[in-house]
Amino acid sequence: MKLLFDFFPIIVFFVAYKLYGIYVATMVIIAATVLQLGAYWLKHRRLESLHLTTFGLVILLGGATLVLQDEMFIKWKPTVVNWLFATIFLGSQFIGRKPLIARMAGKNLALPDAIWSRLNIGWVVFFVAMGVANLYVAYNFDTDTWVNFKLFGLMGLTLAFIIAQGLYLAPHVKVNGEEGR
Repeated sequence: MKLLFDFFPIIVFFVAYKLYGIYVATMVIIAATVLQLGAYWLKHRRLESLHLTTFGLVILLGGATLVLQDEMFIKWKPTVVNWLFATIFLGSQFIGRKPLIARMAGKNLALPDAIWSRLNIGWVVFFVAMGVANLYVAYNFDTDTWVNFKLFGLMGLTLAFIIAQGLYLAPHVKVNGEEGR
């Protein structure tokens, strides 16, 4: 259910684009992001920085798309989000006692510091690559291709990266007190 909640704005953007075009889809993603924030606030009585950051970028870049009638602004949103995440993950290598990925998943996994560090850098590289891939598609293909890539391509690449990460972690995960093989 959380996955559907997190992808709600992207899914409604995709549907609105297919039915009505990029400018209506941009209005819809702005509204969907507002609804997402409101629903999260009602359920948890707090907002996560990820949702606030995405909301700010949707308002800024979506607003510029609508006001200037230039779809390139909304096409930059996935890149800006990914590069912002890359910056945060990279900064966590130097600020604080643990890399961000260790802070996020450390309750569920016990890994050596070197593995956490490599995993964190892996996410940095992944986020940078995702941003570059988005820009490549945005500037070299039509909007229809970009919208399909935004939903299916970026999601598919994320799933592939998570699977690869799981394969990398498998030998380091302890099962019944012993490391995996």
